[in-house]
Amino acid sequence: MDDPILDQSACSLVDRMRRGELSAVGTMRGFLDRIATLDPKLRAFAYLDPDAVLAAAERVDQTRAAGVTPRPLHGLPVAIKDIIDTADMPTEFGAEIFAGRRPDRDAVVVHRLRAAGGVIIGKTVTSQYALFVPGPTQNPHDAAHTPGGSSSGSAAAVAAKLAPVALGTQTNGSIIRPASYCGVVGFKPYLGTLPRTGVLRQATLIDHPGVMARSVSDAALIVDAIAGEDPYDSLSRNTTASMLDPLREDGPVPRLAYTLGPFEARAEPATHEAFAALVAKLSVRVDAIELGPEFATAEATLRDLMCAGVAESLGPDIDSASAKVPELVVQLVRAGRALSGADVMAAWTRCDRLRASLTERVSDYDAYLTFAASGQAPLASEGTGDPIFATLWTLIGAPAYSLPLITGAKDLPVGVQAVAAPGRDRELTRAAAWLMRAAAQ
Repeated sequence: MDDPILDQSACSLVDRMRRGELSAVGTMRGFLDRIATLDPKLRAFAYLDPDAVLAAAERVDQTRAAGVTPRPLHGLPVAIKDIIDTADMPTEFGAEIFAGRRPDRDAVVVHRLRAAGGVIIGKTVTSQYALFVPGPTQNPHDAAHTPGGSSSGSAAAVAAKLAPVALGTQTNGSIIRPASYCGVVGFKPYLGTLPRTGVLRQATLIDHPGVMARSVSDAALIVDAIAGEDPYDSLSRNTTASMLDPLREDGPVPRLAYTLGPFEARAEPATHEAFAALVAKLSVRVDAIELGPEFATAEATLRDLMCAGVAESLGPDIDSASAKVPELVVQLVRAGRALSGADVMAAWTRCDRLRASLTERVSDYDAYLTFAASGQAPLASEGTGDPIFATLWTLIGAPAYSLPLITGAKDLPVGVQAVAAPGRDRELTRAAAWLMRAAAQ
């Protein structure tokens, strides 16, 4: 029989540990036992040290016993994608040439998690270099299908109840797509909400940390603990209000719209049908918004910016050991180096134009609904899946959720993506929680 701890939300676990109804050690042991049972096959984790993790949980319990005021994430187990630095655990980027790499300090988001009382349970598998080369993780719903990439381990760990929450990252579709395939909530906040210091850099202006969780509230809990300005990340910014606060209030129903976008032909017929049925079921007006063919330039624009960034940030390391690097990664570096300065500047210009145009269109709505993925997870033999439905929104830095609201032809999960104008994370979070409740009715 599963430990009942595994079925509780992160918010509930924190609340009960803060009140002394659960211990941090007992909570952590429940998840570690689950990992010991399932992860030898699932392979969501790249690194675990159960003794060290239990010792960290014990220290949390000792602080409460000593009368210290419990912190916001008191004792909560959190899994961390293996491109995010942890001083007490390896961070190897899923890559052979970085095997054994030990950072000398935590990434800022990890430091803030620990400062808030969270306990890092382990490092989750990433696609190699957080690019398109699959890792060993299986999809918890069907091992024959991919869990997505690159935050595959983080999505699978949360879906399989190996951790209540996990950090991931996205430079194209690496939170939204695996969240869709694994049937969890994935939240990519507005660019700059979460600092990137200590996170593997691919393309500075489109790298986004984010959260995998089983509910919108759980994702908001983590973002509240780690958001805010970082002097070493020039794009980071302070957030003036909690993401959780809107979820505690009885606010108005959200203003919703939907778009299928310029890439709608790449979605499977079953996805179109399930998405249309969901929109029809909602009890509020949902406006239809057209995005013209000019928005199709997002795909080439993001690819240029990503390849240029990968060539600059990873190129020297890959040059030194190219025989140990997958050919796909080498090709991305070559493609980035083939771009001229004028090419990159042209891509940024297109990006700015798309951001301005989209922001104008979506600002009247709390959430804009679209596909999170083309359909259910493809077979693992076919790769990590198409990220195209996240591309446009990642490019402009918009906040986005993948919400597990529909299913595919084989009853595998498929996410619905909810996005908002840049900076409207709170409005989007309230709308996402409303959508989860409405779909459950």
